[in-house]
Amino acid sequence: MTFSRRHMMLSGAAALSWGCSAQLPTSAKDKAVSGWAASTSLPIALQEIYPATHKGRIHQAGGFIAKDGRISGPTDNHFSWQPGEETWRENTLLPTARHHPQLISFKGQLLAIAGFESPSPEAVWTMQKSGWALGENGIWETMPELPAPCGEAVLGVTGDGYLHLAGGRTPISSANATWQDQGDTDHHFVLSDIGGTWERAAPCLSKRNSAAGAVIDGRLHIVGGRQVGGGNVTTHEVYDVRDDSWREAAPLPQAQGGLAATALGGKLYAFGGEYFDNGGGVYPESWAYNPKTDNWDALTDMPNPRHGLGAVTLGASIYVIGGAKEAGGFQTSAIVERFTP
Repeated sequence: MTFSRRHMMLSGAAALSWGCSAQLPTSAKDKAVSGWAASTSLPIALQEIYPATHKGRIHQAGGFIAKDGRISGPTDNHFSWQPGEETWRENTLLPTARHHPQLISFKGQLLAIAGFESPSPEAVWTMQKSGWALGENGIWETMPELPAPCGEAVLGVTGDGYLHLAGGRTPISSANATWQDQGDTDHHFVLSDIGGTWERAAPCLSKRNSAAGAVIDGRLHIVGGRQVGGGNVTTHEVYDVRDDSWREAAPLPQAQGGLAATALGGKLYAFGGEYFDNGGGVYPESWAYNPKTDNWDALTDMPNPRHGLGAVTLGASIYVIGGAKEAGGFQTSAIVERFTP
């Protein structure tokens, strides 16, 4: 049998419970390995997440929750944590349960953008173009909509202070309810202010989804990911705001989709991901890219390989958060691990 992301994810979502705020036991902490150490587990198991750091705390909102490790629906849960705390704090819930909402800190506010809602078992992948900003009053407020629904893209704030959303998937027709209603896109939208309007910028060089990236020296890097019809890719593209252009950079040494990435100390770090051939699985490999030499170096493998995870930088460390220990919708995890270069 040929495996695909749709087969794996839909088999895990076949019996969605549609609960928004379910609580599951946290994972046990894992023994430190080389540059890796266990950190404080999430309150619940989550995958397909995009956490962010904001005002000294790590925030995680939305994603797929799980029952007995198997995805059971999207959540509206919003948690935050900072080093030294024994547990994650419960914060204001998202206005609506979503999986794949993308969090980012922008102009002093925490944003949650796009992703998917699941109003019924027949419409698990209803892609969104709306988003919210968390105000000083602790309430999520509506922010400008994207020009088109989007999911599984890459976000970043470049040196000129603009927020960028690039790549991902978007509906290919008027239908917008299931995974097969959507295809890869090269669109690239930018926002100058939360009260402004999204504008179009130079499109990406290639179309792909489930990539990862970060901003280094004011430039947006996007690496890895997958194509709906072609599987995982090694592609690495860099956007320069000075001339609104993209260029290719050294490819990821291994094609990994559903990975996570972040920047630290002028380097790009990439972790994990999944594959679907030969029965499917998850990647333990981690990588570091140096833009000064245009070269990737292999890091110590992840102690708990996962996909659909998040990675954020806080202080001198990287926190690799949640995800699933099997390809698709199975073995969803609450694990959080800290990597220090």
